[in-house]
Amino acid sequence: MIERHVIIDSVDPVVFYGVNNSNLQLIRNLFPKLRMGARGTVITVIGDEQETADFEAKIKQLERYCAERNTLPEDVIIDVVKGAPPREIKVDGVIVYGVNGKPISPRTPNQQLLVKTIAENDLTFALGPAGTGKTYLAVAMAVKALKNREVRRIILSRPAVEAGEKLGFLPGDMRDKIDPYLQPLYDALEDMIPIAKLKEYMENNVIQIAPLAFMRGRTLNDAAIVLDEAQNTSMHQIKMFLTRLGMGSKMIVTGDVTQIDLPRTTRSGLVHALQVLQGVPGIGVVEFGKKDIVRHHLVQRIVEAYERHDERETSSEE
Repeated sequence: MIERHVIIDSVDPVVFYGVNNSNLQLIRNLFPKLRMGARGTVITVIGDEQETADFEAKIKQLERYCAERNTLPEDVIIDVVKGAPPREIKVDGVIVYGVNGKPISPRTPNQQLLVKTIAENDLTFALGPAGTGKTYLAVAMAVKALKNREVRRIILSRPAVEAGEKLGFLPGDMRDKIDPYLQPLYDALEDMIPIAKLKEYMENNVIQIAPLAFMRGRTLNDAAIVLDEAQNTSMHQIKMFLTRLGMGSKMIVTGDVTQIDLPRTTRSGLVHALQVLQGVPGIGVVEFGKKDIVRHHLVQRIVEAYERHDERETSSEE
């Protein structure tokens, strides 16, 4: 009899063990000759050397499945333990699997083009109206790169510019004041990474979310870098950010040039950068339209209504 310790540190133990440890209980039933206990990310098993070795191999196979899919169904556990390949439902073009195993994949031709462009370029601009999924897909591509060990960390950033509201009076420390600006990035991450694992990544600085001002002076190597709401950067800010790109990194810049919240006297850095960098090799640009909107169907109608209103105002001024 030997005692073996199996570490499952690439997954969220809550997901792996199941609700009320249901998955762990099933594994116990499938290995009746072994005694086992679990504490955090460590599973301790006692039994015959060959049986405990087989147990470790099966657990590691289940860990890889769970790390990729963010879920561990009972039928997969049974298939793997019995030596059969897990039954899979094929979904085309999956970027990553979100929380509870939800597949995240491009849903429109332009979203597919964005995924392809990010893969082929070290710097990609994704432009378009609200609801086209540009930020969500950018974060998904960053999470995929981290899971595939193509990068060592994810850096997500946004300019801290109010959309017509003043948030500076909010109580709390610096983190409390800037979090409202960064919440959309947290929302996307929480869809893709289980909460416990996301907390671990953030505590270890594997995933960093920070306002644009915090990027100055840094060189970002081996990282997937996303700048969201780039239309609200100044010309100096976006130049500073773009020049943070380091070796082994990919950078994705998203923005909507129809929703600029800067003072009227300040030119958008995104608009300026697109003009300056036009035709530079290694830089990709993908433009989304209202047909790419994948939120509630009313969002597309709202965007169209505002476009018609702006056109009427422009023609009346002429």
